Amino acid sequence: MLNAREAVSAKPAIIRRRKSFSIVKTLVLLLLSVLVVTQLYPLVWLAIYSLKTNEEILSGRFFALPHVLQWKNFTDAIDAGHYFQYLKNSLFVTVVTMVCVLFLSSLAAYAITRFKWKYGNIVMVIFLIGMMIPMQATLLPLMIIFKHMHILNTHLALILPYIAFQTPVAVFILSGFMRSIPAEIEESAVVDGAGVFKIFTGIMLPISVPPMMTVCILTFINIWNEYILAATFISSERLKTLPFGVNSFVSQYSVNYGAIGAFLVLGALPVIIIYFLLADKITKGMVAGAVKG
Repeated sequence: MLNAREAVSAKPAIIRRRKSFSIVKTLVLLLLSVLVVTQLYPLVWLAIYSLKTNEEILSGRFFALPHVLQWKNFTDAIDAGHYFQYLKNSLFVTVVTMVCVLFLSSLAAYAITRFKWKYGNIVMVIFLIGMMIPMQATLLPLMIIFKHMHILNTHLALILPYIAFQTPVAVFILSGFMRSIPAEIEESAVVDGAGVFKIFTGIMLPISVPPMMTVCILTFINIWNEYILAATFISSERLKTLPFGVNSFVSQYSVNYGAIGAFLVLGALPVIIIYFLLADKITKGMVAGAVKG
């Protein structure tokens, strides 16, 4: 038990700790509030922008609300912008690329980290070098190669380079995670009679779900709004992806800014829906990929 003098002397220390804690808590809340505002403001501004007329947009009053909500901008974005057609193309290219990247990168990462072979580090360095090559530097060589392969103006001309550019990052993330998995897990599986393929599909892949989710997120973000390769290799309206829809509202003498804003909102909608559906898994995947990688 504390005597009266010790109790009196302990009170100022407790008060100082509480004040220090409250200051830190206030600063953290202030920082989080700033982050929330900076992240939500562009989305709110874009939603308001998409409901304005051209006159209201060009007036320069960025924070003013529209006098009348222009829902017609969204119908124009869907009809004139070929939204569903471009959305279907974007989903096809993105999903096929993500599946191929996950399959190839998981196999490569497993071979590099779990097999004892002298060329493992060399192969890893080759993948790391692949992360340093800018996409723009490959446009002309790829154009020549795809022309000889007769796959220009096809989705394959997009999927192949997307896989090539996303796989090195995926291998880097997955190899960092798989390297931290204890070897005893594989040894016990071998004792039970499991082969390499069984160990890979039954043990390594289920354990690696969090970093694989990270790979999916990064791949999806990098491909969904990609424009340079799509503009270079795709010329058919039937095969164009979602970013091309904005061009539908720009003519020689006029621009429909409201419809452009509505199309951008519709383009961001799938990403927002996926985030809210997979928010928990996305957070775990990001943390696991960052810590283990």
